[in-house]
Amino acid sequence: MVGHDVPFPMVSDQGGKIGTLYEVYDEEGGVNVRGRFLIDPEGIIQAAEVLSPPVGRNPAELHRQILAYQHHQRTGEVMPSGWTEGGKTLKPSPALAGKVWMEWQPPKDE
Repeated sequence: MVGHDVPFPMVSDQGGKIGTLYEVYDEEGGVNVRGRFLIDPEGIIQAAEVLSPPVGRNPAELHRQILAYQHHQRTGEVMPSGWTEGGKTLKPSPALAGKVWMEWQPPKDE
């Protein structure tokens, strides 16, 4: 996107130094495999996905996960699988353990 500001750092990893740290560097091929890591403001990896080259990553799922982690950081609530922004969240508690299915049902495919 020439001429557009990107609101996050973009880096190149020639030589695989970063990929080696995250264990996604293919030394024989000289490239990083498809990996993405969500790292919170404290530097903690909250999510990781590594795919072999034939399959691409899903930007919509990445965006959904970023929104979910941001929501959790703001509220302490947790998101069930398939959560989307504005959807039902759960308040973690010992009483909820093993009973998520009673509190949240995934939407039925139409």
